[in-house]
Amino acid sequence: MATTTPIAETRTAGQGETPGADGTVTAGKTVTAAAAHAARIEHVSKSFAGPAGQQLVLDDISLDVAPGEFVTLLGASGCGKSTLLNLVAGLDRPTAGTVTTDGRPALMFQEHALFPWLSAGKNIELALKLRGVPKSERRGKAEELLELVRLKGAYGKRVHELSGGMRQRVAMARALAQESQLLLMDEPFAALDAITRDVLHDELTRIWRETKLSVLFVTHNVGEAVRLAERVVLLSSRPGRVAREWTVGIPHPRRIEDTAVAELSVEITEELRGEIRRHGQH
Repeated sequence: MATTTPIAETRTAGQGETPGADGTVTAGKTVTAAAAHAARIEHVSKSFAGPAGQQLVLDDISLDVAPGEFVTLLGASGCGKSTLLNLVAGLDRPTAGTVTTDGRPALMFQEHALFPWLSAGKNIELALKLRGVPKSERRGKAEELLELVRLKGAYGKRVHELSGGMRQRVAMARALAQESQLLLMDEPFAALDAITRDVLHDELTRIWRETKLSVLFVTHNVGEAVRLAERVVLLSSRPGRVAREWTVGIPHPRRIEDTAVAELSVEITEELRGEIRRHGQH
């Protein structure tokens, strides 16, 4: 469900800017999300200070994620994929441009980031507590979420008792506990073996289709991008710009080895190689 919570362009008022009574910033403004978009990135640039001065990482990126859409961000290492995801999450703020989201996004990293002294269920309950769910309801909701990610009966298991794939399932359940309409995923399966990753691709697709979440998924794996997404967005090498987009019209279920998936992956890989070559010539 769309919310009207004001979500800033992921920043507070800067020098010379005065927030209004409603918290909005008129120069580089805080924007209330329109329900027509789960996320809207408008002319966003991001620079970081470096030894040689300001280094431009993202350059004038505009991108929309529709409600219920699954979009993958693809590009070479260092092109700014994770930086862009952090801006959408509100963990950093853009140098220029605005980011608008439909409510506060949930974020899932490559590392599961579970608290090892808590059980799987208690890790999920922590997210429910922060969301304001009454204590009497938390265990039941945590068990429902564990069942959703196919970990029924794992409520009391400690982190060290779980495999890598199981830990990522718990992390996914914890992200879903936030009841956000937008799930941001930063290479969540990169550290897993191929078989486990394949299984979790199926699970993520199932959960996305059941919950109708919007997903913005960062990866450097072309096959993974094509297998999962409705749309693949390729970023150029630094500074990151939107180089090209593909609409993936391949019906689910998909496999990386499927002919249509493999053919599109080859096409995108050639584009990615071209971007890397162009970057190497500068």
